[in-house]
Amino acid sequence: MPYATRDIRNVALAGHPGAGKTTLLEALLHAGGALTTAGTIERGTTVSDFDPMEKARGHSMDIAIASIDHAPSPDRSYHLNLIDTPGYPEFRGPALSALAAVETALIVVDADAGVAHGTLRLMERARERGLCRVVAVNKIDHEQADCGRVMRQLREAFGNEVLPLNLPADGGRRVVDCFGTSAGDSDLGPVADWHQRILDQVVEIDEGVMEHFLDGGEAGLSPQELHDAFEKSLREGHLVPVCFVSARTGTGVRELLQVAERLLPDPTEANPPQLLKRNGHGEEPLDTHADARGHVIADVFKIVNDPFVGKLGVFRVYQGTVRRDTQLFVDDGRKPFKVGHLFRLRGKEHVEIDEAIPGDIAAVAKIDELHFDAVLHDSHDEDSVHLAPTRFPKPMFGLAVQAASRGQEQKLALALQKLAEEDPAFVVEHNAEVNETVIRGLSELHLRVMLERLKERFAVDVDTRPPRIAYRETVAARAEGHHRHKKQTGGAGQFGEVFLRIEPLPRGTGFEFVDEVKGGTIPGQFMPAVEKGVRQVLQSGAVSGHAMQDVRVVVYDGKHHPVDSKEIAFATAGRKAFLDAVAKARPQVLEPIVDLEVGAPEAQLGDVTGSLAARRARIVGTDAGTDAARGETVVKAQVPMSELDGFAAELKSLTAGKGRYSLDFSHYEPVPPQVQQKLVEAYKPRHDED
Repeated sequence: MPYATRDIRNVALAGHPGAGKTTLLEALLHAGGALTTAGTIERGTTVSDFDPMEKARGHSMDIAIASIDHAPSPDRSYHLNLIDTPGYPEFRGPALSALAAVETALIVVDADAGVAHGTLRLMERARERGLCRVVAVNKIDHEQADCGRVMRQLREAFGNEVLPLNLPADGGRRVVDCFGTSAGDSDLGPVADWHQRILDQVVEIDEGVMEHFLDGGEAGLSPQELHDAFEKSLREGHLVPVCFVSARTGTGVRELLQVAERLLPDPTEANPPQLLKRNGHGEEPLDTHADARGHVIADVFKIVNDPFVGKLGVFRVYQGTVRRDTQLFVDDGRKPFKVGHLFRLRGKEHVEIDEAIPGDIAAVAKIDELHFDAVLHDSHDEDSVHLAPTRFPKPMFGLAVQAASRGQEQKLALALQKLAEEDPAFVVEHNAEVNETVIRGLSELHLRVMLERLKERFAVDVDTRPPRIAYRETVAARAEGHHRHKKQTGGAGQFGEVFLRIEPLPRGTGFEFVDEVKGGTIPGQFMPAVEKGVRQVLQSGAVSGHAMQDVRVVVYDGKHHPVDSKEIAFATAGRKAFLDAVAKARPQVLEPIVDLEVGAPEAQLGDVTGSLAARRARIVGTDAGTDAARGETVVKAQVPMSELDGFAAELKSLTAGKGRYSLDFSHYEPVPPQVQQKLVEAYKPRHDED
C-alpha cells in the first residue's frame, strides 16, 4: 500500500513491567489488519517477543518493531510504525534508544496496579526528548481495576494537562468517546464534564482558536482548527491524552487505533528531531525537512546481529529517500556502501521493500561500519551531522569475565563486541594494567541475561568474578615536584630535569596540563614527552594503583643538555617529578557514589534502611508517591558502589521478593581514611627504579 510522509505515525509503547505493552501491540496489529489472529505471551506466539529467552521468561528484553498499513476509508490510508519496548529497568537501554525514532510515546499503565515508579521515569524521558505523550490505561476489565483511582494518580503525577479522550463504561466492557461528543455517561461520571475539560484545555493553546470558541462555542470551531489546536497541545506538552483499553478483550483498541491515525502527529507535524551539526566553534542545531527529494539524513537507533542476515542496522529516515542501490556514507566515512537490500521489520521477519521515505523506519544488512547512533547520508555536506545524544543510565554493575576454555579468547571478545553493539547500556571494558575484561550493566539480572546470551547465541562459556571497584585518585592540596634524570651508559647519556607544581581541580573536571616554561629551559620539542610521563601516572595511579583525575599540572622550569637530552629522559623526569609532587599534595583515593532508589513494602522499610545504613549509605528521603496504593515506599539514598555487593540477595530476603531497586552514577568522593590505608597498603608500586 503506497503512503506519503503525512500518512506515517511512529509510536513507541513504553511502560512499567507487566502493564501489557506486548499484548496491546498484538491487539493493535490485529485491529489494523496486520494479523489475522493475535498471539499471546502464554503460548509464545507474539510478534514482538520472538527471542527464545523472551518466550521462556514471559516478558520483553529488547525492542521489537512492527507496522500496520490501514485504510479506514477509500480516500485515506495510514502507515503505523509501532515499537514495543521492554519494561524492566535492566533493559532500559534499548527502550530509551527507541524514543529517538518516534514522534509519540504511548505510555501503558496497568489499571490494577496504577501509576508505578517506572511510569514516572519514562514520562520524564519522553518529555525531555520533546515527544508527544499519550497514556493507555490497560486491563480496564479486570476485577481489581480502579480507573477512577488511576485517573487521579495520573493527574497528581503529571498535572491537569492529563485528560481522557475516552472513558470506560459498564465496568470496562466498553469505552465511550468524550472528545468528539458530550453525550452519555461513563464509569468516571458524565461524559459532558470530561468533554468540557478537554475542550477547554485544547482551545486555550491558541489565541485565535480561543477567540472563536468564546464567540461561538464549540460550533464556532472548524474541524481543522480543533485538529491543529489538539496537535499543538500535544507538541507543547499542554495536553497528555488518556485512552482506556483492554488489550485482552479488544475493548477500546480500535478507538486507540483511530486516535493514532487521526489525532497523533505525522513526522511533519511533530517537534523537529534534535539534529546537530558540528562547525568550527562547536555545534549548532540543524534544520531538516521531511522532503523526499532532499539529501538523505537517517539515524541508526538499533543494531541487531542476526545469525542469518548478519549485522542489521535499523534506522529512522529524517530527510531524503533511501532506495535499493542507493550509495550512503556512515558518519564522516569517505567510502560509501551500497544499499543492496532494504528491509521493513515485522518482529523477527524481514520484509524487503524498495524505498524508505522521510519519517519511515527501515533496516539494512551486512554493513560492518554501522553502529548505534550512526548517521547515514548521501552527501559530504552531512559529514558532521549527528542526533542529540540520548542520556542512558550509567552501567554500574560489573563482572570480570574470561573464557572458560583456552583458545576461546578471540571468540569471547567478538561476542562481547556484538552484545555491546546491541545494547547501549551494556559496556565492555578492558583494564590492560591487570589484564582484566569487565562487563558492566544496569543490574545483576542484566548481566546474567548477557552471560546467557553469550552461551546460547555464541556458544561461549565464561568464568566470572567480581571486578575491581573503579576507584580514582586525586590530590587535595597544591604542591611542587622536581626530578633530575641523569643516566650515563658509556656513550651518549640521558639528561632531563623538570620542575612542576600541581593543584586540585573541581570534582569531575578531569586533567589540565599547562606549559609555563620561560627562556627555553625545556625546549618545546621535549614538552610532549614531559606530558607523556605525567599521563603515565594519571593512568596507573600514584598511591593505590587507580587512575588519577581532577588535577592541574603546571611545568614552570627545567634544564636540558644539548647532547644528552632525549624524549625518554624528559618523560622519565616528568613522571617522577609528578610523583614527587603528588606525595606532598595530600593524595586522596576517591570512590564512586551512586544514587540508589529502593522500592519496598512499607512494613519492611525499617529493615531496608538499616541495611543501607550498614553500607555507609546516606538516606536522602522517602516517598510513597504514586506507589502508595500498592503499599510501597521508595527510599532514595547515596551509597558507595563498593558497599553494594550482595545487596540484591539481601533485599530479596528482607522483602520476600517484593523489593526492587535501581541505581545511577552520581559522583566521586574521598574514601574514609581506614579504607584508603588498606588500598594503599595493598598496592604494589609498578614504577621503574632509577
